[in-house]
Amino acid sequence: MTPARTTRPGGETARARSRAQVAQRLQRSAGAMSTTAVARMEREMPWVTQLSAQERSWIGLIVQAGIKAFVDWFREPDKHPTLRAEVFGAAPQTFAGVISLQQTVELVRLSIEVVEHSVVDVVGEADADQVLRAIDSYAREVAFAAAEVYARQAEQRGAWDARLEALLVDGLVRGGTEEDIASRASALGWNGAGRIVVLVGRLADTAIDTARRFAHDRGLDCLCGVQGELLLVVLGGVDELGRPADRIATAFADGPVVVGPVVTDLTAAGSSAQIALTSLRAARGWADAPRPVHADDLLPERALDGDATARSQLLSEVYGALVAAGAVLLDTTQAFLDQGSSIEATARALFVHPNTIRYRLRRVQDVTGLSPTDARESYTLRVALTLGRLATTDL
Repeated sequence: MTPARTTRPGGETARARSRAQVAQRLQRSAGAMSTTAVARMEREMPWVTQLSAQERSWIGLIVQAGIKAFVDWFREPDKHPTLRAEVFGAAPQTFAGVISLQQTVELVRLSIEVVEHSVVDVVGEADADQVLRAIDSYAREVAFAAAEVYARQAEQRGAWDARLEALLVDGLVRGGTEEDIASRASALGWNGAGRIVVLVGRLADTAIDTARRFAHDRGLDCLCGVQGELLLVVLGGVDELGRPADRIATAFADGPVVVGPVVTDLTAAGSSAQIALTSLRAARGWADAPRPVHADDLLPERALDGDATARSQLLSEVYGALVAAGAVLLDTTQAFLDQGSSIEATARALFVHPNTIRYRLRRVQDVTGLSPTDARESYTLRVALTLGRLATTDL
């Protein structure tokens, strides 16, 4: 006895024929549904009307492609087309940078509502249920496709930004043109407000992420660039003393961290970066240097390491200032340093009262910004005086 069949031989063919007929009715109404959806978007979503004509046309293309893809999907449910290409491929990839993912979800939701409201009129009550079930499944697929588009766009944008940022920082260090620096900074969204400072230190695994988070939390601009094993962090929006840049030093790996001079624009940040880099090498000469240490606090070590900028700064701002103030202050400073920083011994050597020496030393601090009685600052004074005497014939 032949066992009974669980399905009729023509059952699958009949169902396929029925789906094809429903799909045909949907196809005939696709244009009207697309037009209705776009019209509702313009009425119910104010941001749509603020887009350019070309961008609004992209929305229309996406809606049309989405409804067509649904009809094709409904007609042949066993086929799983690449919705990202079929739906969102209708508009340029850059469209993901024009509207947000949330706005895209709103567009998809409204389009689905329009199709759902039209189902009974288009296909009739008998076939409406299967179409509505298909819409639910299709909506999930479109949502995943939209998320994929934005994820890919964010990934590509992130990779592009990273390359552009690396080029910008490298251009600062190597002295790129003002036009290149300005255009690249603008493309990266550099705000340009406030003063700028550059920090340099050894690269740590999480240093870049930490620096970006630090800057974001404080409303600062931030650029990061890697030079070998070193990390350069450019912070924009700091105050005249470079604050709060000092607090980012913990992001770097062990070793010295140098803060370059504060500058007023991004082009000048190149000189700050170069000074910070040369200062990092010289920082090894100061065993107890703070972390971070400012480049100007490393003038003696930088000068001894052959940094012409540091030598010039010591000659003009320290030795030159003492020369301009008169021989008395210059001689008193030299005598005080030669006498082991003893006020009494200096007074005896110069045949004056100790209070006179104290007064003159205060004048030295007023003129140079350095206190002869401070161990570190007296070292800076000594190097400056030595450089001055060596360069006297050139002054």
